[in-house]
Amino acid sequence: MLTVDFSRFPLAPGDRVLDLGCGAGRHAFECYRRGAQVVALDQNGDEIREVAKWFAAMKEAGEAPAGASATAMEGDALALPFPDDSFDVVIISEVMEHIPDDKGVLAEMVRVLRPGGRIAVTVPRYGPEKICWALSDAYHEVEGGHIRIYRGDELLGKMREAGLEPYGTHHAHGLHSPYWWLKCAFGVDNDKALPVQAYHKLLVWDIMKKPLATRLAERALNPVIGKSFVVYATKPHLPEAPAADEAGAPAETPEPAARPAARARKAATSTAKASAKSSAGAAK
Repeated sequence: MLTVDFSRFPLAPGDRVLDLGCGAGRHAFECYRRGAQVVALDQNGDEIREVAKWFAAMKEAGEAPAGASATAMEGDALALPFPDDSFDVVIISEVMEHIPDDKGVLAEMVRVLRPGGRIAVTVPRYGPEKICWALSDAYHEVEGGHIRIYRGDELLGKMREAGLEPYGTHHAHGLHSPYWWLKCAFGVDNDKALPVQAYHKLLVWDIMKKPLATRLAERALNPVIGKSFVVYATKPHLPEAPAADEAGAPAETPEPAARPAARARKAATSTAKASAKSSAGAAK
């Protein structure tokens, strides 16, 4: 189940991709299938070992095209073990709501993303998440649980402060919000409640079969109760410094095209006035 929509977030074969806080690896696997050079990073060693096994299985099964590569590694999102400008694409999905220093994570992502690169950030949406918190303390008051609920404009503001330029947003997983409300109402760890079991079967059927009815239903529900808020952004290119001349001094900044034309018109006017004065003096 993908949260990032790759029709809005294009990925080219050979792109260097960091899936930060990859969890079980769903986005990393999709990037690998699309021919990217993927690094899946998470602080959970058990999950990373499972992701590495799946990468190996995908390679063995021929699911990844020639030239694609995939690495799974443990790491700290606040101290990424990569040089500046290492990646063309960074994905961080359902992670930032867990981390106290979310600005620090954004700064690290921007550091390792090359100028012109793209980033996708997904977090739980404010409205559906607020209902989960109201229904159950156990939903969020656990070690490593959700410590904040983002409003959309708040997340966009933090991304802009970090130096990113958002270019698109949407909501995803409208069918999943009612499932989490049921889990919170009947007990987050109570998977035996009949309403929870029934709804879970519906979601599994939807993910496996992708029937038209549920696809249309989710499309209609996403703007209203979509469980996730997704933002796409780019890291802008730095302005180029003026080139130095042979003596080492910075070259003069070229004038805008309109400025020389304006100066030419001014010079022509001055010449005309001088000619008129000269003619008047000769007439006397």
